[in-house]
Amino acid sequence: MEIRLATPGDIPGLTDLLLQVGQVHHEIRPDIFRDGCLKYTENELLELLKDENRPIFVGISEEKVQGYCFCQLRLYDGTGVSTHRKEMYIDDLCVDENARGTGVAKALYTHAQSYAREIGCQFVILNVWCGNGRAMAFYEKMGLRPRNIMLETAL
Repeated sequence: MEIRLATPGDIPGLTDLLLQVGQVHHEIRPDIFRDGCLKYTENELLELLKDENRPIFVGISEEKVQGYCFCQLRLYDGTGVSTHRKEMYIDDLCVDENARGTGVAKALYTHAQSYAREIGCQFVILNVWCGNGRAMAFYEKMGLRPRNIMLETAL
């Protein structure tokens, strides 16, 4: 398994995985996520690939994108109530449904965590939707713990 930064040539594989993760979210929360929709268009992906503060890592095996990890660098300048710090937010991590359970997610997460450490981040953070028990179990296994919990009520 090769983990590297995504390139424009990876966009078809990214798009396929974006559809898969979109379906997972739609099945968990159809009141929030539409069926069959992409989080990013091809043009938006091309722009993201140029942004050094939003690295996208891909796991490649047999010349195919087996998974991705979309990241965002977040800088806090220490004004207001926030401390001065640098965080890497994992916006999205997805593994192809045919490659789940094979170590792709661990390889991607470990790579993103190492990258964050190398660039001076103090934290790696992410969100998981309630109902996505497999993802929650994976992140707990990787050592992540809840930071805060968002609550809701339907009106």
